[in-house]
Amino acid sequence: MYIKQLSVFLEDRSGRLTELTRILAENDVNITALSVAETADYGIVRMVVGRPELAKKALEDAGFSIGLTDVVCVNIPDKPGSLYRILEILTAEDINVDYMYAFSNNDVALAVIRAADIAQMSEVLEKNNLQLLSQADIYQL
Repeated sequence: MYIKQLSVFLEDRSGRLTELTRILAENDVNITALSVAETADYGIVRMVVGRPELAKKALEDAGFSIGLTDVVCVNIPDKPGSLYRILEILTAEDINVDYMYAFSNNDVALAVIRAADIAQMSEVLEKNNLQLLSQADIYQL
């Protein structure tokens, strides 16, 4: 099971991230997870949202450059060693992590992971009894 992630390319100028979040707010799109990476000239905002297709259309209509990517969102115990366990499972199956971002709150930890073969990664994690969230689960967060 995997979910859709938005990747938004932003010019490195003041207010652009504010504009992005305004458009999502006006379209009643909730951001569940967000990561911002920067280079000298632009930034890449990766987001997990409840309604990715609506968010993509609204942002494209406003002139943003958007990518929609499959990722896995795994629910892991919020305790030392949990992330290591997941990465150990992936390494044992020769699955390379392209990128990841994670957060925890109130004994719940979630990791958003991207690999070249999402289907294989999903299968391996589920086979190891790890809970993967669906887009519907994300929408309820």
